[in-house]
Amino acid sequence: MADVAALATRLRVPLHFLLAAALVWLARPTPRLWTLGAAVVALGLLVRGWAAGHLRRESPLTVSGPYARLRHPLYFGSALLLAGFALASGEPLFGVVAMAYFLVVFVPVMRREEQERRAGAAELYAAYAAQVPALWPRLWPAQLEGAGGRFNWQQYGRNREWRAAVGCVTLLALLYAKMMVGW
Repeated sequence: MADVAALATRLRVPLHFLLAAALVWLARPTPRLWTLGAAVVALGLLVRGWAAGHLRRESPLTVSGPYARLRHPLYFGSALLLAGFALASGEPLFGVVAMAYFLVVFVPVMRREEQERRAGAAELYAAYAAQVPALWPRLWPAQLEGAGGRFNWQQYGRNREWRAAVGCVTLLALLYAKMMVGW
């Protein structure tokens, strides 16, 4: 499993570009599906952005903001992005590909990251994991020490989450152009 996670971690970004190219190639967007998909993509970007404004990679554990509701808000946001693009594409096959991609690429990476957190802060992480679900958010935040941190735009920038926003807007624009021109 460690080899799969290491490979998934290394190939994740190049695979994003391949998946995006496949999406544009396979897509058969309609105005209604594109609009619905774009709304889900926007929600995914909001979740990811909220998480990036709280995530301090140098810290052993982040528990503020969305991290008080779920352990992997960036991956939850990524799942929403994949679902939104699958919907916007108008191509059911892309939905299957996106689901498989999430399971093969993101799940091993999430497991690896959890092992790293457990190794770095075993007791703290065990208490955190007992209160906060991995991938489906709690309605109310867990009452955790350090959970009161605020969103920080500089942290968002340091985590370079703006690149995800640029990529998603570009991909939505390409799907929109494909829909309008019919190429």
